[in-house]
Amino acid sequence: MNVGLYIAKRYLFSKKKHNAINIISAISVCGVALATLAMVCTLSVFNGFHEMVEGLFTAFDPQLKITATQGKTFNPQEARLQEALSQPEIERYTLTIEESAMAQYKDKQLMVTIKGVEDAYSQLTEIDSILYGRRQFLLHEEGVEYGILGMGVASTLATGLEFVDPITVFAPKRNVRVNIANPTAAFAKDFLHSPGSVFLVNQEKYDTQYILTSLSFARKLFGYQQEVTALEVKLKAGVNERRVEARLQEAFGDEYLVQNRYEQQADVFRIMEIEKLISYLFLTFILIIATFNVIGSLSMLIVDKRDDAQTLRNLGASDKLIERIFLLEGWLIAAYGALIGIILGIVLCLIQHHFGIVSLGSNFIVEAYPVSVHLSDVVLIFLTVLAVGFFSVIYPVKYMSKRLMQKS
Repeated sequence: MNVGLYIAKRYLFSKKKHNAINIISAISVCGVALATLAMVCTLSVFNGFHEMVEGLFTAFDPQLKITATQGKTFNPQEARLQEALSQPEIERYTLTIEESAMAQYKDKQLMVTIKGVEDAYSQLTEIDSILYGRRQFLLHEEGVEYGILGMGVASTLATGLEFVDPITVFAPKRNVRVNIANPTAAFAKDFLHSPGSVFLVNQEKYDTQYILTSLSFARKLFGYQQEVTALEVKLKAGVNERRVEARLQEAFGDEYLVQNRYEQQADVFRIMEIEKLISYLFLTFILIIATFNVIGSLSMLIVDKRDDAQTLRNLGASDKLIERIFLLEGWLIAAYGALIGIILGIVLCLIQHHFGIVSLGSNFIVEAYPVSVHLSDVVLIFLTVLAVGFFSVIYPVKYMSKRLMQKS
């Protein structure tokens, strides 16, 4: 039996000579528990927002995206590309073209990004889930080219969900110099009609800039033949995405770049990770302040148990054992506070997840704060509390114990 741990537990739960010590010990546990609870809830909210944003991008971004590292376009018929894309883990892929253009509807103009895709694009992503209006993914019919506008583009151009007049799209012609006498001759011009649908990703980058249309329209507008700006890939269910990505990158070499959804939106997710890290550091600092109560509680306990310490020495206990008893007392306070805080934090997160008690208001994507408890975060928080508790009590206990031994 661990004598030091046994005595430390007795000291933690037993009644002291002075009732104030019991109260301060309880306050110490509560302080650590509240700091731990705050860490669990805060990190879980960041996880919830991360998963929410990830879900929004999933509906628009492909699982893997292949682009050229040199230049803007490349030939998708290259033998090396076709051979790599024939891997059994790949379910399908589609060709895309993304270029900037100017869209005009009546007297309103806007710089937009035209994204030309194949008809199979709806099978590659979950674009159908973010369509509004007729909710029909239609890019072209015989003699008619359609443009599916982002909600922000439709708002800026004042087209509504379904516009009667076509949108005029202008793009600079390739390898053509601007003639000052007739500058319009340097621009290609074409028209997009309304399919009765718009999309809403709830991300400004897409909603206020993008127009989806057919690959053939984009090639005609920008003067491309076989070239594309990207290949977008969908993998079969259950396939190891990282492994396939690494294999494709190895096959393509340095001339092409293969990116998963996180890497396509690296800036957004990096900012969220940095915010989560900063919040974790701030909360850890608050936890350090909360451990000052533990130090005060231990100091009073050491004074209260002076006679007990002398009795233990008379029975043969070493000074190191007595010192270890008080150290374990401090660590037990931190450990119990951490366990209570984690349990309460998880309970609060589950309540928020199921009932949405804390609301964000009606102007946000979701009505309540999203939460997601990750086991890795719980383990990190528990280890952080133990580490802070461990290092915060070492010096005070050693100092007070030495003074106690000298007086004894």
